[in-house]
Amino acid sequence: MRTNLILLYLVAIITFSCDNKEDSIREKVNINREWKYIQGDFKGAEAVDYDDTKWDYVNIPHCFSIPYFQTGFWYSGYGWYRKYFVIPEKWDGKQVFVEFEGAFRDAEIFVNGKLAGTHQSGYTGFSLDITKLITTGKNVLAVRLNNLWNSQLAPRGGDHIFPGGIYRDVYLVATNSTHITWYGTFVTTPEVSKEKAVVNIKTEVKNEIDEVKQLELRTVIYDSENKEVDSFSSSLKIPGGETIVFDQTGKEISSPKLWHPDTPNLYKVISELYIGKQLIDVYKTTFGIRWMEWSPTNGFFLNGEHYYFKGANVHQDHAGWASAVTNAALIRDVQLIKDAGMDFIRGSHYPHDPAFSFACDSFGILLLQENNFWSCGIRGDGGWYTGDGAYPPKEEDRKPFEESVKASLEEMIRIHRNHPSILAWSMCNEPFFSKEELYPRVREFLSELTDVSHILDPSRKVVVGGVQRAEMDRTADIAGYNGDGARLYINPGVPNFVSEYRSTIEDRPGTYAPGWGDLQQEQFSWRCGQSIWCAFDYGTHIGGGKFGHMGMIDYYRLPKRMWYWYRNEYKQIPPPEWPEYGVPAKLELTASKTELKETDGTDDIHLIVSVLNKDGKQISNCPNVTLSVESGPGIFPTGKQITFSADSDIAIRDGKAAIEFRSYYGGTTKIRAYSPGLSDAFIEIKTKGSPKFVEGKSIEPADILYKAYKIPKLESNSEDGLELSYLKPTRASGEQLDHSACLGNDKDLKTFWLADNENGESWWQVDLEAIKTITKVNVYFPKVSNYRYFVSLSENGKDWKILFNEERNQLAYKFKSLQSQNGESGRFLRIYFIPSGSGSILGFSDIQVFGD
Repeated sequence: MRTNLILLYLVAIITFSCDNKEDSIREKVNINREWKYIQGDFKGAEAVDYDDTKWDYVNIPHCFSIPYFQTGFWYSGYGWYRKYFVIPEKWDGKQVFVEFEGAFRDAEIFVNGKLAGTHQSGYTGFSLDITKLITTGKNVLAVRLNNLWNSQLAPRGGDHIFPGGIYRDVYLVATNSTHITWYGTFVTTPEVSKEKAVVNIKTEVKNEIDEVKQLELRTVIYDSENKEVDSFSSSLKIPGGETIVFDQTGKEISSPKLWHPDTPNLYKVISELYIGKQLIDVYKTTFGIRWMEWSPTNGFFLNGEHYYFKGANVHQDHAGWASAVTNAALIRDVQLIKDAGMDFIRGSHYPHDPAFSFACDSFGILLLQENNFWSCGIRGDGGWYTGDGAYPPKEEDRKPFEESVKASLEEMIRIHRNHPSILAWSMCNEPFFSKEELYPRVREFLSELTDVSHILDPSRKVVVGGVQRAEMDRTADIAGYNGDGARLYINPGVPNFVSEYRSTIEDRPGTYAPGWGDLQQEQFSWRCGQSIWCAFDYGTHIGGGKFGHMGMIDYYRLPKRMWYWYRNEYKQIPPPEWPEYGVPAKLELTASKTELKETDGTDDIHLIVSVLNKDGKQISNCPNVTLSVESGPGIFPTGKQITFSADSDIAIRDGKAAIEFRSYYGGTTKIRAYSPGLSDAFIEIKTKGSPKFVEGKSIEPADILYKAYKIPKLESNSEDGLELSYLKPTRASGEQLDHSACLGNDKDLKTFWLADNENGESWWQVDLEAIKTITKVNVYFPKVSNYRYFVSLSENGKDWKILFNEERNQLAYKFKSLQSQNGESGRFLRIYFIPSGSGSILGFSDIQVFGD
């Protein structure tokens, strides 16, 4: 019920147009329905009379690679979209804009054959003034889009997917020629305590005509119960063609209803713009009243009280739909985090949808919105977003790259700055995955981004995320340490939190245990919080897609047992009875709800099909199961039906499968679940709104054959493959003073790891952060000796296989090159040492791991 209420409120916010006298002042119209799309690049496709009759019929949100089910490759290239729309006569004399919430990633926008503007980013929205390009009546909007790797655009790489497409909502907005700009309000509380608060609102207003205007801005603040708590007004003159900012501060609000994860109280601002007595614009903004403090010695404080936050990293893509996810699905994601008892989300590793921020506001989840400056440890040619570093090694790429990072940062802050859930802005993730000679410039650039953020939003602190290498943790206000950084940086003297601690690679149902990994579980007084990697399985090119199976919730949004462990730990809710293998007799079909409120692509339903025995008890058997739309409107990512199989990428596991269903027509849909030899299950979904579905006449997207793409092998200049271990997260059975585990893969032969053998074991481990095929391991030792050891490999950190065995070694050496003949694969590599006599050295200077 709460999810439905949040979605309704969200729709009211983003499509805001007041009733009665204001309904013609500012109009915002969702245009997600009825687009034409074709994959590839086609000359002249922007023209009004271009023949698009053979193009595919699609709706927004959409991406190039639907349907996508976590394989290692997605379509990379161009795609064209065309949308026919009507401008009503009542908009004559209005200023008209087209607003995109996200188009990945290099977009050219045409209206009636003429270029309206361009945008490069993919993770932030943008608004284009199309007033001079439209005409009353029928118009055509065309979008030429590509998701090709570009050495000058951020991000240059990462371990998630980069599918192109118009994957977030699109709107037409009509205002008067003098109006409040796109995301033009900025609400802060310069004075705030439990007893009182003072609200400041900066409102940006633009005058599009060549004439001076005398304006009055009247502002009213309402609390969560819609009670007016403050109002004020001010007047300014605005010259023609210019933009001004009204800077207004209200009176004291006594005993404000503070925003907190336990009490997520929201206020709203209604901004009314007048010329004389004529109302010319109305704009609504939601915000919250709270304050936050960060201390290097005492941690994080919310509303004056110490608060240790616990949460998860979140990627945006979902099974089948890839990144083209509805607002309702994003709201469910936030609810799943809240239901586990968590109170923090790191938006890894790019700005997330505005609906996601609003859901965090509403549920009471602290949110770190993060800019898209990062890469990952894979080196390649760049064609698969593996890049050649987070920061460009080529000098000619650096200035445009830095401009793209700053542009994305500015848009992220402008779009999300009024959300009380956002506790800080993050500049990056793991920028140390750049060439070493560039580290000084990377550190300088992070400091510059911090300064830019402080100017754009002086009310929030700035985070640098994933800075456990290359001395990058002092370039902003707060340091986020990933992986073994939680262990390496003890009481670092700067406000800090664990931005990632390791999860495990496993499919549902998984293990009933936390993914503590590298996390030191003690809540030190100087540590602000912690965030698991990660909440949801996600698509990736690493390991052919297998590396993305790291969530505590799977790609289909079904919790693994780990999620139930956290829920029990944080909310004291015992886990359910786990299903066991039995004799399947029938199917059960359930839904997150049975009524869709909108036909505009903002709403959907999460369907779950379960295998039951004759007594109606869920069992773990996994037969092939098909969901089919028997009648009525609506589609799955594959079209009118989808088949789940334990032997395919479209998975059924532990007796359950799930998928998201959406409809762009009003009407009643009957969905059937069937499997050979089992009793069918049915469910009816009612969709409100227009237009109504007419069987045989209403046009819907065609069924799509799923193709399991495979990622091509990366080429390396070395016969041994890529070097995989340098500066990757390390662990050890123990370590002596000044000989910590992180010195074992730093390429410095003067430093070395030495085991602390108090617990009777001596081992060192590196996380390769991907499933890799090992070709060779080079081991460098401090001095010549007859070292005895063996090297093991594991995909999950639990089940190990011996890769090289030197337990019986009698030879004395200082260097050993171990060649792999069997092509063994794994993520974790561990070397175990066996004492070879009195005074034997249990340690080494450096390890180099090579592979594909």
